[in-house]
Amino acid sequence: MATFVLVPGAWLGAWAWEETARALRERGHTAVAVTLTGLAERADLGGPQTNLSTHISDITDLVERQDLRDITLVAHSYAAAPVTGSAGRLGHRLERVVYVDSAPFASGMCMLDLMPPQVADQLRQQVNALGDGWQLAMPPIDILGMSSSLDGLDEPELERLLARATPHPFGTYTQRLADPADPGPGVDRVLIACHDFKALLDAGIPMLAYLNQPPWRRFDLPTGHWPMLSAPAELADLLDAAVS
Repeated sequence: MATFVLVPGAWLGAWAWEETARALRERGHTAVAVTLTGLAERADLGGPQTNLSTHISDITDLVERQDLRDITLVAHSYAAAPVTGSAGRLGHRLERVVYVDSAPFASGMCMLDLMPPQVADQLRQQVNALGDGWQLAMPPIDILGMSSSLDGLDEPELERLLARATPHPFGTYTQRLADPADPGPGVDRVLIACHDFKALLDAGIPMLAYLNQPPWRRFDLPTGHWPMLSAPAELADLLDAAVS
């Protein structure tokens, strides 16, 4: 049986993984969900100093503190950045890394690089005007749906997402990833692609081509960008299949 460390995306806490974690435990696995600094029940620990390095340390410290070994480290969305940074630091403790609707970050890359310059500028202005200079609030659903697929989320789940989301520490978007250590050739690499990301991978975009080739193994999940909310059991099935 596998040990999963589940890292949520922006605005989310460990709560987002509850149903998927429960399904993994029912299959006999260990599932540990992480809440990163400044979010959910750890919101009061965040501040202007919270950045990508903070979240990388959150992951590595939890793994070492709980003495977890042979772990499958799972990143959803934004979590690709801190998971990439922590994967190489975990050494022999890491067996597998799984990117859910996300992909590894390159050295020197930051979250804002994934956005058009005008969008990045709008976010900076929003944080300065409404987020005390360091907090990025989750956008309204209609705006959120313009950049990320909401497929599969019914009204109760959308309401839950909005109600439980917390402003995200913006320093994690602006700090660039230092040279990440290579997790090593023995670490299994898995990609779970949902609707929009699947379309990008199938489009043959050169910079993503490596994700369709060994050593990467790809699984597709026909749902939107938040599969732990829209298809938690199905996501658990794929995670189970990835370690089988």
